[in-house]
Amino acid sequence: MKTIKKNFPALLILFLAQFALGQQRIDKPVIIAYAGGYKGLIDTSKMEPLKITHINYAFINIKDGKAFLENKKTDTVNFKNLNALKRINKDLKILISIGGWSWSENFSNAVLTDSSRRAFAKSAVDIVRGYKLDGVDIDWEYPGMAGEAGNLYRPEDKQNYTLMFAVLREELNMLEKQSAKKLLLTTATAGFASFLDNTEMAKAQQYLDYVNIMTYDFYSSKLAGHHTNLFSSSLNPSDNSADKAVKAYVAAGVPTNKLVMGIAFYGRNMKISGESKIGLGGKITSQTFGDGYSKIKDSLVNKNGFKEYRDEEAKAPYLYNDQSQLFITYDNEWSVKHKCDYVLEKGMAGVMFWEYDNDEKGYLLSEINKVLGK
Repeated sequence: MKTIKKNFPALLILFLAQFALGQQRIDKPVIIAYAGGYKGLIDTSKMEPLKITHINYAFINIKDGKAFLENKKTDTVNFKNLNALKRINKDLKILISIGGWSWSENFSNAVLTDSSRRAFAKSAVDIVRGYKLDGVDIDWEYPGMAGEAGNLYRPEDKQNYTLMFAVLREELNMLEKQSAKKLLLTTATAGFASFLDNTEMAKAQQYLDYVNIMTYDFYSSKLAGHHTNLFSSSLNPSDNSADKAVKAYVAAGVPTNKLVMGIAFYGRNMKISGESKIGLGGKITSQTFGDGYSKIKDSLVNKNGFKEYRDEEAKAPYLYNDQSQLFITYDNEWSVKHKCDYVLEKGMAGVMFWEYDNDEKGYLLSEINKVLGK
């Protein structure tokens, strides 16, 4: 008995540590799907709700300083059909995502003052309330810096970005008390360092459940490179990578267990000039968004003049057709497995992807589930 008493504190610490590890294993990573309601009706019959944890409905516009359903006729049908997926997965969460690349021009004005922030937050939460949804996702591209041509931005965005989340959280908390339901506040953020220079992520994160890093659309305007690589590589002209982004967010004060890794369900096409044997690093003459992964896999990988390559350092695949000089960068099952392994190793919250119907055959979502255990 004396020995047991003597070692009791140490045994208690060991037990608590083992319990904590057990809890980490029980809490499975999130799998957040962005679904493009801006295009019209979503065919929810093609969705697999048991393979995802959250759907972020993209996008809600901002008009006259308030969250606004730009396509109300189809939005309302989409909300009804998305909520119906909870009959299959009762734990599925549906959030509205406000902004996006094309609808971020009005953020700066909407959150400029105390009164405007309150009005904006109320309008966003009113949509959540009205359609029995589960929270708000903010995709402001970008506070304090240029996004799409013509977007308004100002230095005050840096502080107002944080204040916006504070008042959104207040409004959600009030609705939580009324509905007795947990409501979420998340954000989609850029995967490059200048975004962190123009925000106060250490302060903002305290109001957020998840920070969804858009670790895609990394590319150079001059030389062909990966757009969604996990690591940097000696072959890749771009200095960006998901690994660098994650480390930068942690250094900026965001807890790792709130960070969500972005996965691209689409490719980017780059036309190359001059001689290039593999395309990577070639001079770009033009570039566009490419096809979704299902089409890339079924129609282009090692077909129709394209050869698939793997950059082992970057953990990134790419295609090149040396006749048409077309370079295509994308995520595949191999790169997705590495990203999911990284998420588990680093203790991140999980993954998200843009966007659901870019991979209609579910190749990548199946791989995500295979690794993350959903």
